[in-house]
Amino acid sequence: MHISSTARLHLDELNTSDAPFILELLNTPNWLKFIGDRNIRTVEDAEDYITNYHIKNYLENGFGFYKVLLKSEGLKPIGCCGLIKRPELDGVDIGFAFLPEYERKGFGFESASEILKLAETKFNLNEVIAIVAPDNPNSIKLLEKLGLTYQKKVTPFNDEKELLLLSRTFE
Repeated sequence: MHISSTARLHLDELNTSDAPFILELLNTPNWLKFIGDRNIRTVEDAEDYITNYHIKNYLENGFGFYKVLLKSEGLKPIGCCGLIKRPELDGVDIGFAFLPEYERKGFGFESASEILKLAETKFNLNEVIAIVAPDNPNSIKLLEKLGLTYQKKVTPFNDEKELLLLSRTFE
């Protein structure tokens, strides 16, 4: 289902036909380094991940992560951007990831700006948070450009990795 559009991008819900793309995205070097290995090794794994994670979030929360489609390349999926309510965190988390050849081209800012707009106007959120690895300066810079500010260090997951928590409150 189509969610929104920007000048260069479409944001659509993920479905199981996106499994080959998700398999590729979740095994890129930056995903593995900064987000973590989700043990998605086959198209079937990716289909299960989409069903049990993404589609479940749409149904339970009314929002989730969306595939980012590039208009100029025939709506090619180039990344994901969206919102997630994690049980480990108090708040709704914004996140993004792109295929390596589409990083550092402004797509993260463009898609995340649209997601923030939807968070406030469509999903009626008062605040959005983000967690980010301290050794991920590009994502930190993007989150700050989006208006999120550093709040504290957190260790929300069982892996004991300390992350930075940023937030943005809507007026």
